[in-house]
Order: sequence, then structure tokens, then C-alpha cells
Amino acid sequence: MTLLNQETPLALGAKQIRAVIFDWAGTTVDFGSLAPVRTLERVFSEAGVPISEEEARRDMGIAKRDHIEALLSAPRIRDEWLKKYGRPVASSDLDSLYECFIPLQFECLRQYAQVIRGVPEIVIQLRGRGIKIGSTTGYTRAMLDVLVAEAASAGYQPDCSFSPEDAGAGRPYPFMIYAAAVKLQVYPLGVVVKVGDTAADIKEGLNAGVWSVGVAGTGNGIGLAEESFCKLPTPVRAGKLQNARRELEAAGAHYVVDTLAELTNVIADIEARLSGRIYA
Repeated sequence: MTLLNQETPLALGAKQIRAVIFDWAGTTVDFGSLAPVRTLERVFSEAGVPISEEEARRDMGIAKRDHIEALLSAPRIRDEWLKKYGRPVASSDLDSLYECFIPLQFECLRQYAQVIRGVPEIVIQLRGRGIKIGSTTGYTRAMLDVLVAEAASAGYQPDCSFSPEDAGAGRPYPFMIYAAAVKLQVYPLGVVVKVGDTAADIKEGLNAGVWSVGVAGTGNGIGLAEESFCKLPTPVRAGKLQNARRELEAAGAHYVVDTLAELTNVIADIEARLSGRIYA
């Protein structure tokens, strides 16, 4: 197990991890993080300015309104908007696209709400170690409520869940993690682990001063449903996985795993460092 980011959180003498805060789409539900991408593609297509899947995924993980704003700020999309409408993008365009996004996202949310294989089992293992489970997302509160209900029926139920509107701002700001720590009654932040599949997740964790773990094999960097991913030729599958790892490493993750099945080993390594059994 390799520690990638040497700038580790301060735990103030604590020796055990007390909370893990998971992302949702691409980490615990929706293998490949398909729901937000499909909705963003549809929103921009209906506006007459189609976007690519790569463009839709570039800022994945941040609050959805912020995500749409980031897309509108991209040079290619900004230029296409000017060609289409004969004027630059206005704030009213952002409002209009976001208003379109909300019902379309609800329309497909349940379709992609399946809990990723192995998630309930790893949560049981973590709770067996006395670790509390929180969650954060880029979805709105109402969208998150849909996911929470769907996930609970499949055996995954975190102790708390926060959306950007609950905490005042989304990723990369740390406020959702702060809110989760308060709700879970866990401190110092050096005994908290944040797990997610995007660079925004990693930055959220780093900004909060917690351990940041990227999961490469199930999320935004893969961009396919599990069945489709598994059907890829082995070299193609390995290449996509390597690219996903690199993106999370570049974002500053302390650790990167392929699946959540590796998380208990990561926590054991962190706790060994906290207790002084590993010094480098």
C-alpha cells in the first residue's frame, strides 16, 4: 500500500480512523457515473449546443449548477453558443439550463441508482471496526433523497448525507465534510477519510484536512456501466483504469484504489502511520 501524498492530515495523537465519508455517483452507486453525464448531454443537446461525454465529465463532482456554469465557460462551448444564438452566454442562460436539468435528472436518477457491487459489505466491515459512515454529493438535496432511499433498499445506508445546499457550498469547498463531522460527532479531522471517484472529491477532502482516497475502477474515469466495462478487451480496460488512477493521483489523493474492497487495507495503513508503526 503506497502513500501517494506525503502532506498527510494531522490527527493530534489519535490512532484510529473514526469516520469514512463516501461520495455517491461512481463511488457507492451508479457504476461509471452515468446519470449526470447523460442528463448534461441531453440538456445541452436540447439547447442546440451539443457537448461531448469528455466535456461533460471534465468537472464531475462539483455542484450541478456550478457544473453547468463551468461547461458554459469552456471556450469551445462558449464559441458554439455564440454561433447558435448570435450573442455571448448570459446569466439567464445558466438559469434556463439549470431549470431544464433538474427534471431531466430526476427522470433518469432511479435508472442509475443501483448500489455498486461490494458496497454494503465494505460498510459492514467498517462499522465492525467502529467507523461511522457519512456521505457527500454534487446532487441537490431532493436528488440525494432519491438516492438515499434507493440505496437503503439495496442495503447501503450511511449515517448521514449532505448536499451542497445543506452546507452552503459544494466541492471543492470542505463544508459538506465539516457538516458530516459535526453530525457524526467525530474529531479531529485527521481521523476522517473521504472516498470519491473525481478530482473534485479529492480536493474536497484535502481542503477539509482529511485523508483523501480516490476510487478509480467504478467511476467517472471509467465512464461505462460495469457490464460494458468488463466486456472491453483487457488492454483497453487496463488503459482506462490507469488513466483514472493518474487523474486521482494528480489531484493529490493520499491513496488510490481500484475498488472499495481495498479500503480496509488503506485504513490499516493509515492507522499504522497514526500509531507510529510507519514513519515514511
